[in-house]
Amino acid sequence: MVARTTPPLPADAPSGVKLLDVPSPTPPPAVVHLRAPSPIRFPEEEEVPEGKEHLVVRTFLFQLLRFALGPEHTVGSDQFIYWNAREPARCLSPDVFVRVGTPDTLFGSWKTWAHGGAPHLAVEIISPNEGDGIAWEEKLRRYHELGVEELVRFDPRGREGARLRVWDRVEEDLVERRVERETSPCLTLRSTWVVRPVEEGVMGLRLLDARGELVLDARETEARRAAREEQRAAAEAERAAAEAERAAREQARAAQEAEARVQAEARAEAAEARLRALEAELARRGG
Repeated sequence: MVARTTPPLPADAPSGVKLLDVPSPTPPPAVVHLRAPSPIRFPEEEEVPEGKEHLVVRTFLFQLLRFALGPEHTVGSDQFIYWNAREPARCLSPDVFVRVGTPDTLFGSWKTWAHGGAPHLAVEIISPNEGDGIAWEEKLRRYHELGVEELVRFDPRGREGARLRVWDRVEEDLVERRVERETSPCLTLRSTWVVRPVEEGVMGLRLLDARGELVLDARETEARRAAREEQRAAAEAERAAAEAERAAREQARAAQEAEARVQAEARAEAAEARLRALEAELARRGG
C-alpha cells in the first residue's frame, strides 16, 4: 500500500479558501491506497520527418496566431494532445491548435484534464509523407473524441478550389461544412479563413478580419509600421522642403522690395537735389 498526504492548495488560491469549502484538520490526514500506482507515460516528443513546405506553412500560421491572439489565449503547434488519461496511444498532434481564454504557457504536451479542456480549434496541414501514419478517417474519429469545436484541413498541394476543408461540432457530431472558393468563416476566432501566399511560391492559410483585411503577423506588422514611418518621414521632408522654398521666395521678395525702396529713395533724393538746384538757379537769376 502507498500512503500520500492530501495535496496542498494551489499557490494562487485566495486566502481562506479550502478545498471543496470543507474545513480540513491540521495536519491533513494521510491517504492510503490499496495498491502501488502503475505510472502511465505520455510522450512529449517523437521523431517525425517534416518537409520544408509543410514547415513553412505550419510555422507561418503558428506565429501569425500567436502574435494576433497574444498571451491571453493558448496557441500550440505540433505538441501531443491527450484526452484519455488511461490511453496514451489515443492522441493527436495538430499542426496548430488554439484554446481560447486559457493564458498561453510553455508546455511539452497538452493533457485536457490538466489544461482546462480540449482545444477549440485544430488545424491539420497535409504533407505528401504523413509522418504520423494515421489515416485521415482515423484522425477525424480522434478529433471527434477530443471534442474540438472547429477542425481545419489544408492541403498546400491539393487541387485549387479543394485545398481547404472545415468541420464543425454540431449537436455533438463533427460535421464537414461547405467551403466555396477556398474561403470560409473561422467561427472560433470570428474571422475568415482564406488561402493566400505565405512565402514566394508557397500557398498557406491566412485570416481576414471583420473589415476584410489580412490579419498580419509580427514581421508584416513591423514592415507596415516601418513603411508608414517612412511615408511620414517623406511627407515631413516634403513639407520641410516646401517650407524652405516658401521661405526662400519670401526672402527673395523681401530683398527685391528692399532694393526697390533703396532705388526709390535714391530717385527721390536725386529729384529733390535737382529741385533745390533749380530753385537756387531761379533765385540767382531773379536776384
